[in-house]
Amino acid sequence: MVVGAATLLATGRVFGIFELFVLGTGAAGLAIVGAVTVLRRQVDLDASRSVHPARIHVGADSRVELSVTNRAHRMSPVVAVRDTVALVPPSGGSADATADSRITGRRRQARFLLAPLAAGQQNRASYRLPAERRGIFVIGPLRAEVNDVFGLWSKVTTIAPSIELTVYPAVEVLASAMHSQGDDPTSGAPRPASVGPTGEDLYGLRPYEVGDDLRRVHWPSTARTGELVVRQLELPWQGRATVLLDVRATAHTDATLEAAVSAAASILAAAWAEGALVRLTTTDGTDSGFAAGHTHYEAVMEHLAVVGPGRADGLEAVVGGLHRAGNGGSLTVVTTAAAPGGDLDGMAGLHGRFATPTIVVVDTPAAPMAPAPPPMGATLLRVTAGSALAPIWNRVFAGTFLRASSWQ
Repeated sequence: MVVGAATLLATGRVFGIFELFVLGTGAAGLAIVGAVTVLRRQVDLDASRSVHPARIHVGADSRVELSVTNRAHRMSPVVAVRDTVALVPPSGGSADATADSRITGRRRQARFLLAPLAAGQQNRASYRLPAERRGIFVIGPLRAEVNDVFGLWSKVTTIAPSIELTVYPAVEVLASAMHSQGDDPTSGAPRPASVGPTGEDLYGLRPYEVGDDLRRVHWPSTARTGELVVRQLELPWQGRATVLLDVRATAHTDATLEAAVSAAASILAAAWAEGALVRLTTTDGTDSGFAAGHTHYEAVMEHLAVVGPGRADGLEAVVGGLHRAGNGGSLTVVTTAAAPGGDLDGMAGLHGRFATPTIVVVDTPAAPMAPAPPPMGATLLRVTAGSALAPIWNRVFAGTFLRASSWQ
């Protein structure tokens, strides 16, 4: 409008066309009036925003609640409130980067028209946010926009900072695979087995394993042998579940990576619901260690929410680390049909340290590979990306206790 007004005024002046001069003056007047109107519309809004729940699984919905209060001493104008929603890419850049700098791709937007508010008056609104894919979604910042009556000028003010919504991978209800005997002598026990009625009788001494309570270290025996030894007051149930997730970029397409991450999350969720110590390792070097608390479970799921294809091939180092002492219980490997056969044999070779390993192989839906014989000493399950794992998994582990759990 400003450029057009200047052009009309200049043309009318040069060629002496009075009508053009009048049109240019009118256009300039509209621009000036609009600018003055926007500048006079003072916006002093105090907004708060929350998301409930802040952590959900794919397929669930979250709700964003908005609350806006007019802090000015006079009535506010009509305001357009905009809230953007954007996905942080997998493995989203530097940990020190700001939320906005990590975002790439298209932003979605929720828009509200806020009616005039009297001084001190508050208004509330909410909108539903469906979780269609895993990741961390940055919501905001929340901005208020005022416009002039001609739609020529606008003034935007940030009234609330950004918040985040974490979307965990989709999970299926699976039977637990922990109850199979391996190198860990207590991995197959379905429940605690006390020696005495109180569970505090001394059962014996055994080497320290990752996850044991350091308060039970038997220091005289530790000093004599040079290795940590703990008192075993009862024959405890100490289910341990390790999931090795193959995230090598050379082995995955987008579809197989999502299916593999979902399978790993489902297996870990089933073990955690049984009260087991769970552990996630990936071929890019991530190792969560064994733990059973809710905080540990959320940390594992948050990593699965953002994990992307890894450029480095650390499978050999990860398998070598799993061969060391301190490992035990059940082991599930989630990989793809593009993994070389030698890799599967190396994973199956862990049966000397763990119970019989279970290898879940994800096929591409477009061109599934021909069935291959399972590696020696392992159970092989094949699933196509986009199809359910639960029917195949639960047929194999049909004798295992299956129950609904808190993560549903």
